[in-house]
Amino acid sequence: MSSPREVEPGVENDPLPTIDFATFILSLSHSALMHLGEAPHPDTNAVEANLPLAKQNIDLLGLLEEKTKGNLSGDEERLLAQVLFDLRMRYVERSKAAPK
Repeated sequence: MSSPREVEPGVENDPLPTIDFATFILSLSHSALMHLGEAPHPDTNAVEANLPLAKQNIDLLGLLEEKTKGNLSGDEERLLAQVLFDLRMRYVERSKAAPK
């Protein structure tokens, strides 16, 4: 196992972006969009829907909203609320269109 300062062979030495709450929320949101079939997989570029995984990501964001209530900035609260609203509406639409 390599130490944190070592770079694995074949891996670019680009610094990773700073992680903050908004980046974390947007990452989970993109994962949900990918599972809704509305965004391509970053590795394969394939677009595939997996509604149970999409719901799990949406539920995780809902859990974060519940558990962080009162501890977020106004911008963070708005971002999370808007992301959840959008994803929930997309999930409902996809669920209606999915074969039973």
